[in-house]
Amino acid sequence: LRLLQSLDVANNQLRELPAALADCPRLKEANFRGNQLRDKRLEKMVNGCQTKAILEYLRAGGKGKGKGDSSREEARKKKREKQQKKDGGDGEQDEVEEASKLLVKVLHVSENPAPLVVTASPAVRDVRAFIVCCVLRGVSLRPGNALRRFLSLQTKLHEDICGKRTAATIATHDLQLVKAPLTYDVQPPDQLKITPLGRKEVKAKDLLRQLQLEAEEQRKQRKRQNVSGLHRYLQLLDGKDNYPCLLDAEGAVISFPPITNSEKTKIRKETRDLFLEVTSDTSLQICKDVMDLLILKIAELNRSTLESKEDSGSDDDSEALQGPGSSSSQAESLPLVVEQVRVVDRDGNLKVLYPSKSDLASASSLLTVLR
Repeated sequence: LRLLQSLDVANNQLRELPAALADCPRLKEANFRGNQLRDKRLEKMVNGCQTKAILEYLRAGGKGKGKGDSSREEARKKKREKQQKKDGGDGEQDEVEEASKLLVKVLHVSENPAPLVVTASPAVRDVRAFIVCCVLRGVSLRPGNALRRFLSLQTKLHEDICGKRTAATIATHDLQLVKAPLTYDVQPPDQLKITPLGRKEVKAKDLLRQLQLEAEEQRKQRKRQNVSGLHRYLQLLDGKDNYPCLLDAEGAVISFPPITNSEKTKIRKETRDLFLEVTSDTSLQICKDVMDLLILKIAELNRSTLESKEDSGSDDDSEALQGPGSSSSQAESLPLVVEQVRVVDRDGNLKVLYPSKSDLASASSLLTVLR
């Protein structure tokens, strides 16, 4: 973990600490207190010594090593570092860090034979004015619990950067199930129909009524004011005569922000290519910031999934993910591809293009973006 700077595993049931922790080059703060370690000397150290001393103890081999051994190891380390600098080792370290970055390639509209376009209606200005979209290809959701982790990361982003959906809302779709071109528009509550995730087709006004009743039932059962799930976001539509929605080429509503996506474009384990959408009634910049972070988190999940799949050696998953004639290492080295998506007005004038040259810059320390 080359970028790990802080680690807190206090008050757990750890019996030993792995020596490999000493190989985390940026680890400066570590809290191991409250664990009943087998190595009693190490247990005393974690309660009274600085992180550097603990890591040096682990590097020296832990139990049975005295101060002399640790000092000699420290001297050897300094000598190695001095030699590395003399031989241009800093440049090698930079290369290692660059190679460890996640790889994302941007496919420009001009290079795409069939770029996806979203047409925004003028009416959205007064309801939920801002929308940013893109296509992300090459995602791996089949192995293990990858899909559950993918859904979990969206929930965390909604809680954090999206301000519990008050600042922005994320929607993710299976690209193969999206019928383009798309239209971002508004509809009255008694006309907007959607098949919400895990539910039957319903009008928006009836869906909100159902959710309101469920929220009241939740409060009674739990005997408290807090509710969970979609019920927490009902107040975000209070006082609106029209509701925002994203429609496909068949006129079906595939997204009803900030409430729910449609079952029609639901993400599944077999999904490889995603259509990503972020909407806001606050600002265009928050949409871009959320999209930047969403792509970064998906890229991190993708690498983690591919690495764990390679370690497990699952032949079935390997074939399903990569297709015939490709190896696990090849799949891991392939970058995710982000296709630019244009949002235009009804006259075809460009409103926003994502990702532009300035987008994804906030994640540059962790992402290598090929433009």
